[in-house]
Amino acid sequence: MSSLAAAAPDLQVDEAVRRRWWPWPWPCRCSSNSTRRKALLAICVGATVIVVLFAGGSSPDGMLHSLLFHHLQGFEDKPPFNLTADHLLDGLLTAEFGYRSCRSRYEFAGYHKKSSHQPSPYLLAKLRKQEALQKGCGPGTAAYKKALRRLKSNAADVEDDEDCRYLVNISFRFRGLGNRVLAVASAFLYAVLTERVLLVNGGKDDVADLFCEPFPGATWLLPRAGRRSPLRKLDDYHGGPPPYVYLHLAGEYGFHDKLFYCGEHQRLLRGVPWLLMRADGYFVPGCSSRRRSSESSRPCSRRKTPRSTTWVGTFSTPATPSWRAVTSYYSANLAGAGRLVGIQIRVFQEKQPPQQILDQLLSCVRDEKLLPETTTKYNGTSSSYGVLVTSLSSWYYERLKGEYGGRLTGGVHQPSHEGRQRLRNEAHDVKALSEMYLLSIMCDVLVTSGFSTFGYVAQGLGGLQPWVMSRPSPWEEWTEGQAAPQPPCRRALSVEPCFHSPSSYDCTVRRDVELDKVTSYIWRCVDVSWGIKLVNQCRDSQW
Repeated sequence: MSSLAAAAPDLQVDEAVRRRWWPWPWPCRCSSNSTRRKALLAICVGATVIVVLFAGGSSPDGMLHSLLFHHLQGFEDKPPFNLTADHLLDGLLTAEFGYRSCRSRYEFAGYHKKSSHQPSPYLLAKLRKQEALQKGCGPGTAAYKKALRRLKSNAADVEDDEDCRYLVNISFRFRGLGNRVLAVASAFLYAVLTERVLLVNGGKDDVADLFCEPFPGATWLLPRAGRRSPLRKLDDYHGGPPPYVYLHLAGEYGFHDKLFYCGEHQRLLRGVPWLLMRADGYFVPGCSSRRRSSESSRPCSRRKTPRSTTWVGTFSTPATPSWRAVTSYYSANLAGAGRLVGIQIRVFQEKQPPQQILDQLLSCVRDEKLLPETTTKYNGTSSSYGVLVTSLSSWYYERLKGEYGGRLTGGVHQPSHEGRQRLRNEAHDVKALSEMYLLSIMCDVLVTSGFSTFGYVAQGLGGLQPWVMSRPSPWEEWTEGQAAPQPPCRRALSVEPCFHSPSSYDCTVRRDVELDKVTSYIWRCVDVSWGIKLVNQCRDSQW
């Protein structure tokens, strides 16, 4: 079997991501004025070259742009002059953004299949209002400085309705990339619906290296806190007195944490100037699953909640290194496929036999007729199909390539195989984000692994209703001889991600209830028996 490197070139990640800083020689003592003058001249010439290259409008490709440009965003960076409604995603984006600072923002429409679901005037108005809020209250503004002064003085309430309120997301480096993207997506929606400035505490610039700024003329990045700042050490924060309110919505959170979803608690939170939120998944269905007495206490009601495809793409526009990797790989390997099938394989039990997982996958694609049959004799005619495989292992790709061989004109491809998940590794995250986008906007059909937040992000970005391969719970120990799940895969009920840890407590009746019996638009997930998700069963959505 040929090696992966020979069969499918690896996803290329900019060297600037692998090694953030230029190598710089250790300073030496100059022995003469002549040496000093030569050193000074070399520095001046180097600086001149950088300025000429940058100001002269050279291509944004390459290390120089990756290293310098996001620190100089807005420097003579204007939007393209020929923007259309497709470029602006029917109004989700505005023409206020420059092009060079984020190439994917306006190039996205050239790859993404146009959705029949149009954003409503209500959604567009909320997004424009949020943009104005970020611009008027975000870092660097007088309002932000005032809010920080009040925070230091322990002022627990907003002074009036015109005071700015903030939601700080502190979960970005808390889990794998799929969990973190879904957590930020949920925080983004919550901030928009509750009219709070969204600030993301990414740490070490990883947010800026993965995503473009979602708001024109403003930033969503929490400034690095000084030694005396009340917002320092947020990664280690686990609650405190007002004016902070800490919202712990991650993992095995407790009963009192889950009261966040209650209407009366949402009314209390409205007057709190600073909310610090730690989440590790997509909690929007939890907000939508409660019966509430008044509209004001329903920030995430289904009538107000858009499809994930409508708004996740609004904030998660990939930064140039990821986008360059996506488009380059697509052009080199996938553009020739008439119909592209994306297959995402995530294995949680190391002891589960790989052959069993492969057999389950093949049964799924055969039963659902997602790929041509391989049981008949090959007559030399190739199908226009292509297959994109994403997995930490190359083993599945190699077997699929052997199974389908020359039967597919588009071939079988795998962008990378990292071997294991690498937390807090920037190059690994850039590859992961690139593969999420390859699966979502380039593929026509999607097969994902149950429980996998990586797959959830891909289906949400692409608006794809995937076939989900059942998986044993990641917390279960695999036993020898354990049978493969049946059926091998099931169609997801909607494109929405699954919420893994909902609260069954109904705040109105003050007892546990069956969540999928409360409203018609909350159903159980096909891959997580206790999880819930939004389905498109509600006719009165404004989104």
